[in-house]
Amino acid sequence: MKYIVVTGGVMSGLGKGITTASIGRLLKNRGYEVTAVKIDPYLNIDAGTMNPAQHGEVFVLSDGGEVDLDLGNYERFLDINLKSLHNITTGKVYRNVIERERHGDFLGATVQIIPHITDEIRHCIDRAAAEGINGGRVAEICLVEVGGTVGDIESMPFLEAVRQMHGEHAPQDMLLVHVTLVPVDTMGDHKTKPTQHSVKALRELGLQPDIIVGRSSEVISPQTKKKISAFTDVPVKAVVSAKDVPDIYQIPVELEKEGLADVVCSYLALENREPDPAWYRLVSQEYTNRATVAIVSKYGIEDVYISIKESLKHAGRALSTEVNIRWLDAETLDLRDLADVDGILIPGGFGQRGIEGKLRAIRYARENKKPFLGLCLGFQLAVIEYARHVLGIPDATSEEMGPGTHVIALLPEQEEIFNLGGTMRLGNCTVTLREDTMAARLYGKTEIVERHRHRYEVNPAFIGDLEDAGLVFSGACRDRMEVCELPDHPFYLATQFHPEFRSSPTNPSPPYIGFVEACKKSRSATGIR
Repeated sequence: MKYIVVTGGVMSGLGKGITTASIGRLLKNRGYEVTAVKIDPYLNIDAGTMNPAQHGEVFVLSDGGEVDLDLGNYERFLDINLKSLHNITTGKVYRNVIERERHGDFLGATVQIIPHITDEIRHCIDRAAAEGINGGRVAEICLVEVGGTVGDIESMPFLEAVRQMHGEHAPQDMLLVHVTLVPVDTMGDHKTKPTQHSVKALRELGLQPDIIVGRSSEVISPQTKKKISAFTDVPVKAVVSAKDVPDIYQIPVELEKEGLADVVCSYLALENREPDPAWYRLVSQEYTNRATVAIVSKYGIEDVYISIKESLKHAGRALSTEVNIRWLDAETLDLRDLADVDGILIPGGFGQRGIEGKLRAIRYARENKKPFLGLCLGFQLAVIEYARHVLGIPDATSEEMGPGTHVIALLPEQEEIFNLGGTMRLGNCTVTLREDTMAARLYGKTEIVERHRHRYEVNPAFIGDLEDAGLVFSGACRDRMEVCELPDHPFYLATQFHPEFRSSPTNPSPPYIGFVEACKKSRSATGIR
């Protein structure tokens, strides 16, 4: 097993996750099997109970793991399915060590950060690296992203574990990549001091970077690279420029131009094969159409819905259609803002805030024949809206929202749950689709696997009445409704599952393909440009 460890300096949010995923893509394009591990230094066991407005999207893995959004980027870039063990947190590490101490596994030893915590971190990394890819063979290369910024107190045990690993592996089996900020001043010059200080902090921990990836708004000049090289003892060829690009999937293209893959293969003694150009062709296609989609949400932060945003991009690229997103606040929604969009999307979420605005948007889409896609909570709200305005139950609501007629009810197995973390219906589920429905046509089959993250379901007592009133439940997982649609509508589809969690540039999600195709047709029909 060869390891590529990615650390970050200067500030958070530089794009370590995208850099890590892009390095993996470069190697995958050369035919190497790659897996990935994300280290998050927070004390939470996982990301499940975190406020998405603060932390960003909670991504759900196939085994139900609720993890940082960077693992979603890994899956999308690398076309792999990761598991909970691929996300290592301080909470998990300390819990494991304390449980072992309580069990007596340390035979009376004083339990300390070194060696017990660092040994556990290394064990977690090795175990994740050894997990077969998509249920198959073990990867040849494991990417390890260390979250946070060098110098953070929280990251110290993880960086110490990396130092120990570095000392025990052969030079050609472990590579350290350091991502830093190279800002541009008002005179247009690149400043290297932040990188110098960041590498100095890394060296103080006993780690010398092999490659420096400099994030900047502009391409870093050869002179600046030489200066960084002189101060950091990193060869000039291993100082790589990573400038801002309009689409994250173009980053591997830019890093390929910078020769990063050649340097990585050289350091790790890998055969530098000719890269498969399929990915580069895919992400470099020009759009011939355009569509505008309104996403009605209560969060004003796009990272909360990053998988949705990327899935629209995947579908748009497959259909040669540039998808422009118009973010609308559900609490202050003006229906006039929906008049000139080509489609309406209602994402998942929790709580009462903004619910009535989302319901108004769904009704608008249904009555005005506007393409509509509902996801998780969006599916539940589609059922509530239909119950209110077609079935004639004016107080129809969800048990989550309070008093009323609960056409959406708490899942029976959730009734006795008091701890919130990791207790929802999570991960993969096999869904059976009804033949001769839009859902079955989109997927091209009647049995699919999708991922879930929810506590509520369509109340079984109302399913028959809703279907008699014209709402078609076209998919179910055993006796739980998973998909609803309207046959007399250009595109009206809602899913209890999250199809965006399985979408990638090379394998766009079928519901998103159908939705974007309908939006494209809607735009053409209205003549909007």
